[in-house]
Formats: sequence, C-alpha cells, structure tokens
Amino acid sequence: MRGRHAYMDSCCLGGDGALALAVALTGCNDSGSVQGSDNAAAKPSSAQSSESSGSGSEDSDGSDGKETFRLGEASPEQVSDQKESKGAKFTVTPTKVQAGTKADLEKSGLKRDADDDPQVPVHVWSTLTHTSGKPMKLGDMDDDLVVRTDKDQRTRALIVLLGSAKWPNCPATDRDKEVGPGQSEKVCTAFLIPEGQKATAVELFQGFTKKPLEWPVNG
Repeated sequence: MRGRHAYMDSCCLGGDGALALAVALTGCNDSGSVQGSDNAAAKPSSAQSSESSGSGSEDSDGSDGKETFRLGEASPEQVSDQKESKGAKFTVTPTKVQAGTKADLEKSGLKRDADDDPQVPVHVWSTLTHTSGKPMKLGDMDDDLVVRTDKDQRTRALIVLLGSAKWPNCPATDRDKEVGPGQSEKVCTAFLIPEGQKATAVELFQGFTKKPLEWPVNG
C-alpha cells in the first residue's frame, strides 16, 4: 500500500486566495513494492492507486532481464493498464536528477503541516515517449517513477491536485496532456525527500511481482 502525505499549496487560484492541495507518496521498499505510512489527510487520484497503476512491463519486452540503466537510457517498453489507454506502449527515460534546497520548498507555495519532518525537493527530468497504441496522458506515463535515497527510502512524486507549486527551472507538467504514437515530451517531476538524505537512484515501479527498473544517480 502506498503511503500518502498531504500538503497545501498556498498559491492563489484565480486571485481568490484559495489553498491548493498536493499529495506526496513516500515509503520504504523491501522487495520492489512501495510501502509507507497511512496518515494522509488527502485522497490520491486514481492514477496513483496501486490497483490502477499506469504502467507495467511485458514479460517479453526484449530487455533480457536488464534492470539497471544509465541516466539518459530508455526503459524497456511499458504497457498501460489504464482503462482509456489500455495496451498502449511507451518508454520512460530519466535524464537528469537535481537536488533542491529547503529554501526552494519554502518558496514553492506549499504549506507544510506543523508536525511534518523537514524535507527538501528533488527534481527529475525525463523524456516520455509513446511508442504504439491509444493516446496516453503524460501523468499516466510517469506515474510510477520513484526516487530512492541513500537511506533506502523510496518516495513517489509530489502531485499538486489544485493550483501549482513553483520550482526553480522545473516547470509544472500538464499531466492531462495526451500524446500519441511517435510523440515524446520532456517533463520535470518534483519529489520530496527527508532533509539530510540524498537521491541515489530513480526507479520505475513495475508492480508487486517484478523488481523496479533503476537509474543510479552519480555524484
């Protein structure tokens, strides 16, 4: 079961000062599955639930069992399990990982709960490529990306449900934008990790029966 942590985005919506809600998915992993606490104050979108994961690898994807890749190296083809795009195929290519600062988080517009542990952002740039089948939403193509820290903690992307969080050099992705066969999009995804830890790998969750794919972070 994926853990959930709720945040409020203090950016104004349409000038009315409304607070926006964001969700970060975090957890620890012993065997490829993502687990975490359930002290959430917000409900995740259907794309985030473990029962409706947006991707999964085929048994015969031509990867020869390869599980570790270099940044800039594409994943094997993933297959959509989403109802609207079921069977569509795509690849995910993490290209760059950059650590943010506590100041970046404070300036982002996200309002943290008083009892939350200190956290810092990590930004992951990826190229999402649709290879065949029905059009897919960008938010479904990178939904299973995970950042692993040097303390072996795994964290899913921060999802802003209303409004937007602002990060230096990491523009928000239009998660509802659809792409079709042969189309690619470069996106930046924000993650929150505990302050004092550092990102050591980007992973692609492949369900509870397969090990995640991994892109180690050097430096």
